[in-house]
Amino acid sequence: QTKGTPPMLIVLILFSVCLAAVAQLALKHGMNLVNDELSPATFSLNGASLRVVSQQPFVWGGLFLFGLSALVWLVVLSRASLSFAYPFAALTYVLILLFDEFVLNDTVPPLRWAGVAFIGAGIFLVSQTQHT
Repeated sequence: QTKGTPPMLIVLILFSVCLAAVAQLALKHGMNLVNDELSPATFSLNGASLRVVSQQPFVWGGLFLFGLSALVWLVVLSRASLSFAYPFAALTYVLILLFDEFVLNDTVPPLRWAGVAFIGAGIFLVSQTQHT
């Protein structure tokens, strides 16, 4: 971060990104539960599936967190250029990959790790520029 980028701006960006990542995790968990309830079928855009989704608290929680993330993002956009702030949204890829590997114990292929390393390098470079 440069002298011209207030630390609070970075905190707001990271808070919004973390909320969005947790929202994705909640939505994924909720949809796994929906598919379990619909088993052997999977979710599709029909009345039965939409009824089950509408009753799933994790889906509602994920949508709420996305809304909260969007409100924080509006504050960010009022203080920084979009070309500075938006690349930080890619941190959700990093957070989700870490969650998959270390919490869900899913195997993450080396090529995916390499891709996320490039994302991290790009975000670092963007963070070294002026925010307006």
